[in-house]
Amino acid sequence: MEPPVNTPITPDALAGRRKVLCIEDERFISELYTRALTKGGYEVETIADGSQALAAAQTNKYDIILLDLMIPSLSGIEILRILRGPAQVPPIKAKIIIITNLEQREDVRADIERQADGYLVKAELTPHELVDFLNKIK
Repeated sequence: MEPPVNTPITPDALAGRRKVLCIEDERFISELYTRALTKGGYEVETIADGSQALAAAQTNKYDIILLDLMIPSLSGIEILRILRGPAQVPPIKAKIIIITNLEQREDVRADIERQADGYLVKAELTPHELVDFLNKIK
């Protein structure tokens, strides 16, 4: 029996996939997430720079935004506040999930969690668990 042939991903195959914007500046982590999410059926775009990531998020073409808090040029907290702020027109349809290893004071974390749709600590999460978490998001 011959091994299966890898078939290229066509636009039709991508049509039903949920789109994820991964805002992460750690290359190793972003590659792990991209590989796991792609295997899990997601279409993934990764951006490491905060300003570029904000512009991409504001296109409103993503279903889920994975947002690291410590990224260059514009912090994840700044991006979150802009995307969830009243000046954001149209409102962002994507679910925003914070992914961080940054320790937060209770009050700061509570404020972030009020604005985001989820808060995950990278050190406590495998890429497979991330896929499972995203699969539960409606």
